[in-house]
Amino acid sequence: MKRIFFVAALCAPTFLAAEGLVVQPVTDGVWAIVGEKVQRNPENLANNATFGLIVTADGAVLVDPGGSWKGAEALHTAVQSVTDVSVKFVINTGGQDHRWLGNGYWQAQGAEVIASAAAVADHDARGSMQMSGLAQLIGPGLEGTEPSTADTVFDASYTLELGGETIEISHVGAAHTPGDSFVWLADKSTVFTGDIVYVERILGVGEQSSISAWPASFEAVAALEPKHLVPGHGSATTLEHATRDTYDYLMNLRRQISALIEEGGDIIAAPKVDQSAFTYLEQFDSLAGRNAQTAFQQMEWE
Repeated sequence: MKRIFFVAALCAPTFLAAEGLVVQPVTDGVWAIVGEKVQRNPENLANNATFGLIVTADGAVLVDPGGSWKGAEALHTAVQSVTDVSVKFVINTGGQDHRWLGNGYWQAQGAEVIASAAAVADHDARGSMQMSGLAQLIGPGLEGTEPSTADTVFDASYTLELGGETIEISHVGAAHTPGDSFVWLADKSTVFTGDIVYVERILGVGEQSSISAWPASFEAVAALEPKHLVPGHGSATTLEHATRDTYDYLMNLRRQISALIEEGGDIIAAPKVDQSAFTYLEQFDSLAGRNAQTAFQQMEWE
């Protein structure tokens, strides 16, 4: 039965599975589960991100658990649309709500959760604030959600062996959040980047982000030269696309803000720096100015 699921998923087109989640086959035994690229809301249950699924003969690995208990249930429905094996492990790739607040659901199913120490520290620091924010954004969709951190914690790297698959998890440094990690399947040339990579929509530079360290995290992903890349937001894609939408954006923002600082400009002028090459990205109008101001605040003291 499991073999049938593998073959069917590879041959099938992308399809809607549950609660706005689109299942996208990537390669043999690997899927991207693509959520909406809009704000968290009662319909998407804080699953406004991209998740990953690795299916082996001995069980499945889920890359990121969903943004709430009900969001995790919706992800489970998506998983069950392509395989009947149990999820044995869940990897938290970072500190945003959709990277960890669904942990409790999966732990209740018997899954082991893995995360970097920096991500767990971020969960502890921002969990209460995230829960308060989600209460406003998704309302009753937050019911059942309780913050629950990882069972297995690592510093820089962790290797998981399951069903003949070697799954390498690496935390190089901060990016969108302090504990961002990527997941590498060398034999399938596939990387799951979490929030290190955004495609199709503009990335967000928040107070928890690091405009200085983020490029190095991306460069560590790029050094793998993956054939398949599953981003933290947007559809599974290529390294070339990821470079254009994430790395090039970051480097342009850094150049523009650096020039502004050297000219003696202030934070008020930051939103006016030239980001016009990236207006094609979704949510550009709502986030570009804020990104520039946050970058200025951080780079002013570099």
